[in-house]
Amino acid sequence: MRTGSFEPDGGRMDTVSSQDIVDTVRTSLLVLDMDLRVKSANRAFYNTFKVEPEATVGRPLFELGNGQWGIPELRTLLGEIVPRDGTVEGYEVGHDFPGIGVKCMRLNARKVFREDGHVPYLLLAIDDVTGEHEARAEAERQRLLAQGIVDTVRDPLVVLEADMTVVSASRSFLRMFGLDVGTVVGTSLYDLSQGQWRVGRLQDLLGRIVPDDMAIDGFEVEDEFPGLGRRIFKLNARKVHRPGNHITRLLLVFEDVTEARMLERHRDLLAAELAHRIKNSLQIITSFVSYEIRRAAEPCVEGYRAMQGRIGAVAELYDVISRSSTLGPVAMGPYLEGIAGSLRSSLLGAEARIAVDVEAEPLSIVADQAVTVGLIVNELATNAVKYAFPSGGGRILLGFRRRDGEAVLTVADDGIGLDATSGPGSGLGSRFVEAFVRQLNGTLAMASGAGGTTVTVRLPASVLA
Repeated sequence: MRTGSFEPDGGRMDTVSSQDIVDTVRTSLLVLDMDLRVKSANRAFYNTFKVEPEATVGRPLFELGNGQWGIPELRTLLGEIVPRDGTVEGYEVGHDFPGIGVKCMRLNARKVFREDGHVPYLLLAIDDVTGEHEARAEAERQRLLAQGIVDTVRDPLVVLEADMTVVSASRSFLRMFGLDVGTVVGTSLYDLSQGQWRVGRLQDLLGRIVPDDMAIDGFEVEDEFPGLGRRIFKLNARKVHRPGNHITRLLLVFEDVTEARMLERHRDLLAAELAHRIKNSLQIITSFVSYEIRRAAEPCVEGYRAMQGRIGAVAELYDVISRSSTLGPVAMGPYLEGIAGSLRSSLLGAEARIAVDVEAEPLSIVADQAVTVGLIVNELATNAVKYAFPSGGGRILLGFRRRDGEAVLTVADDGIGLDATSGPGSGLGSRFVEAFVRQLNGTLAMASGAGGTTVTVRLPASVLA
């Protein structure tokens, strides 16, 4: 840099305007001659290092103060590098300076030429970058802390940018999928391994986490993974955002639920097989009862037939359960539909003018209670089919809903009403139904009139799954 107006004289710039400009600069500036004596300094230098002009100008740089500038690296920089190369930028030194403590200074040095081509001066700019270094060090400490927390989580975990680029991955993630941190960090989640996470529904959900401030819970992905075979992973994701920080990231956790899902599937197969065998056994018992009916005297036949019907109903219920839910919670909608279908096929036939419909809220009951609930429905609906429609046509409605903290089961018909059908054969208040309701800790109520009969069974919420 050549200048005709920037030439110190006795510690002052040759023009007032130059000094004024220099003094407004926040960076500390020194002008040195080739013997590294201070020719001039700006106000920022004096303020930063707590020194006076009288103790600075005209003195060798390395003798200022208590010799704090006599740093070997700085001697090499100013004594060898700058004269040879002409300029040095971004050279940082750390030192304990009197009055201001340990600081990190960033130095920029350059030759200052006169118009005659001589090199009488060196211009040294000094920036205090201690705060910058401390912030960088703190950020690194926070990163290491966050990584340490991530690494302590048992389930595989990754931290993602909003564009799904991996910022960090836990050791368990790297170990699980046989990856190394160098190939994972900076790579899109969808490009990892063989692209198993490139699932349309998952991509849509992850893409909505940041803008919609939503979360993902329990999203399952099943696929073949290199080195792992066929696996099922349950994914949970959250947005990570610190107030005052414009950076928003995603935390994505992978839970390997392969073993649990395989056990569930195996359990379901066993349950279906068990229900099938129970049904077959009950059908055999029904056949034995049929044999006894043929041999029995007339007074006993009606009792045998009632027994046969109830055993057959239980067999049908196990068939419905095996087709609807196995050992898990039994969805009441499909369950009641199955019972309705069984009634249509066993009691009504294709030509019947009696409709059996279902209105059920999307509720499930525990499997242990399903057969008892089904027997109640079957008993009440069977009685309605037999006795409510002497003219041959009508409608039976099977209902299930939640009301006032209870599960409410209803069997209603639009037949001739209980008054016209009361007697031993009606069975609407039979001891069987009452016993089943008591077994479930429920209550039984009945309303009947010319427009039909409705039986309401209120069950405790504990029957719900």
